[in-house]
Amino acid sequence: MAAGLFCSLAVTLAQTPPQTDSTSAADTQGGLPGMEMHDHRPMSGGMSSTFAFFMDESSGTGVQPSASPMPMVMTDVGEWHLMWMGQAFLVDTQQTGPLGYDKLYSTNWGMLSSMHHLGGGGVLLRAMLSLEPATITERRYPLLFQTGETAFGNPITNAQHPHNLVMELSAQYSHSMGEHAVADLYYGVVGDPALGPVAYPHRASAAELPQATLGHHWQDSTHIASNVVTGVLAFKLVRFEASGFYGSEPGENRWTIYFGPMNSYAGRITFTPSSRWVAQVSAGRLTRPEALEPGDVVRTTASVEYVVPRANGNWWATSLIWGRNWKTAPQYGTNAVLAETLVPFHEKNFFTARYEWSQRDELFADNPALQAHLFASTGARWFDVNAYTVGYTRDLFTWHGAETGLGANVSIYGIPATIKAYYGDHPLGFNVYLRVRLK
Repeated sequence: MAAGLFCSLAVTLAQTPPQTDSTSAADTQGGLPGMEMHDHRPMSGGMSSTFAFFMDESSGTGVQPSASPMPMVMTDVGEWHLMWMGQAFLVDTQQTGPLGYDKLYSTNWGMLSSMHHLGGGGVLLRAMLSLEPATITERRYPLLFQTGETAFGNPITNAQHPHNLVMELSAQYSHSMGEHAVADLYYGVVGDPALGPVAYPHRASAAELPQATLGHHWQDSTHIASNVVTGVLAFKLVRFEASGFYGSEPGENRWTIYFGPMNSYAGRITFTPSSRWVAQVSAGRLTRPEALEPGDVVRTTASVEYVVPRANGNWWATSLIWGRNWKTAPQYGTNAVLAETLVPFHEKNFFTARYEWSQRDELFADNPALQAHLFASTGARWFDVNAYTVGYTRDLFTWHGAETGLGANVSIYGIPATIKAYYGDHPLGFNVYLRVRLK
């Protein structure tokens, strides 16, 4: 269903002029130093520094290394420059153990951005939608050891919630502040505040992994928040951001927008030493993020992303990410660490790897009696879980701007002996998927 939607979109844009491959020329393009435009993103009439600023964004105001390709279809309507992006996975998941289960589902998103010169600067309008409320039934898909949010009034465990229909609906204005600085104001009815790295659905190193990260609710879960305002001041090598937003996670009705007061805040510093490197540190306080948990969460994150352009418009991308949640009601903190990489081989082959270590404190949140028993018998508020994922994707063909691929990945888990009775001695997850992406 979702794959068909994005293929249809690609057909309507089939007359778009061809794009060039990404090369090291990204280091020498015009615009602000340290905010290089991508040479595979052509635009009639050249590009101002404010437009180059917009083109570097991947999730809200978050940026990745500008050397990484950003697959898109570009068109012009009058003085408006339109950028169409979209990706869908059709996934069959098989999971072992007493708490694992199997499912066929689709993760997907599509985005339209529109840029225009205004008042000596530039304005960007962005809308991103997902059909996951329809393509992921029962309000979740299987993912061993994943936790966060609710389904049918109960905490989600060993599964990942779908994204909302409206993933982003935002506007921002950017203006050059001299030769080496840009100021930007972002507002999202639904948007991504300045907290954490670029979210996993848009991260270059995760482009061939259809499933969420286990550290999602430690690192980048705020990528769908409401009533978001962010101020950005970007210089040659560093950018400073501050955000206010509604801190509660979206509710179970994924078709609607959950809008609330601007009761949470965050700040982020991003370092861009070259077109291949991006590092960020960020922190924020989320007011009552989880519907069934009292208290607030103080979140701290740090990450480094590195991208090396390869032939045929491909790239080798690697990310290292750390996140920590301090829960103010029970007064304790937990951590999550991720390392992932995407390595192209020849023109059509992609190898992926992801390692995660996280302190899981909600594995039995849907069974309070068992959770209390385990705490009484072990004294542990959380259980350390190691997850090792390896995968392979083979590009099949490109049809009218839609790039297809077939892939698979497998995840194995290392867990403490105290929870093997509930998960099995050797829990395992396996995914086979078809990927469709606008290119």
